Amino acid sequence: MLFDTHAHFNDKRFKDDRDEAIKKAHESGVSYIMNVSYNIPSLEQSVSLAKRYSYIYAAVGIHPHYSKEMNDEILDKVRSLAQNKKVVAIGEIGLDYYRDLSPREIQKKWFVKQIELAKEINLPIIVHIRNANEDALKVIKDENARDVGGIIHSFSGDVNMAREAMDNNFYISVGGPVTYRNAGNLVEVVKYVPEDRLLIETDCPYLTPEPFRGSRNDSSLVRLVAEKIADIKGKTFDEIAEVTTNNAKRLFKL
Repeated sequence: MLFDTHAHFNDKRFKDDRDEAIKKAHESGVSYIMNVSYNIPSLEQSVSLAKRYSYIYAAVGIHPHYSKEMNDEILDKVRSLAQNKKVVAIGEIGLDYYRDLSPREIQKKWFVKQIELAKEINLPIIVHIRNANEDALKVIKDENARDVGGIIHSFSGDVNMAREAMDNNFYISVGGPVTYRNAGNLVEVVKYVPEDRLLIETDCPYLTPEPFRGSRNDSSLVRLVAEKIADIKGKTFDEIAEVTTNNAKRLFKL
């Protein structure tokens, strides 16, 4: 029993075999998949996938890359789609200062507004942070995001950041990079984070774990993430699979 808490099966890289890839993941032992929105077209696409498959759930929200496209009408669309019973989170939202595809102040504005929306409708948030740790954590604290909690997705910070995130009612989600040779910092984070605050993900089609790095990722490979975490923590695969699945089900109220 595995729960991939972050997938993008609506991505164009799945256009030729989307159904096959989803079914392969389920047949390989992935009991639940969270399909996460990122741009405007992906909002309805994610909800549609969740309606189609009993084991897929959806998160709706706009990624910081696309913040410059946001307006109140789009925010209302997110609000409306979030009423669907298969939508269990707002995301992915946050700050990305690595690529800076939207102005930073605009990113902050819509990060705040989407946190406000999450609190309004009482859904957890899925947060993307890249090269913006200090600012993102400040927004999370200033906006009392702890009231709904959520996930720091594809965690890339250090132990201190993990501690601060958990203190604010967030789970730490780990993906394929934990299997990479240069994963030293992330390995230390996994050692530090209590099992009841850990989640696993693929971020497919991105961040493919070893030994398949360089090829397209899919949810079936979340098993490799769980295996690596089990190795780091000195636990069995089954123990990590069970605890991370239960963590996700508790967060998403499933």
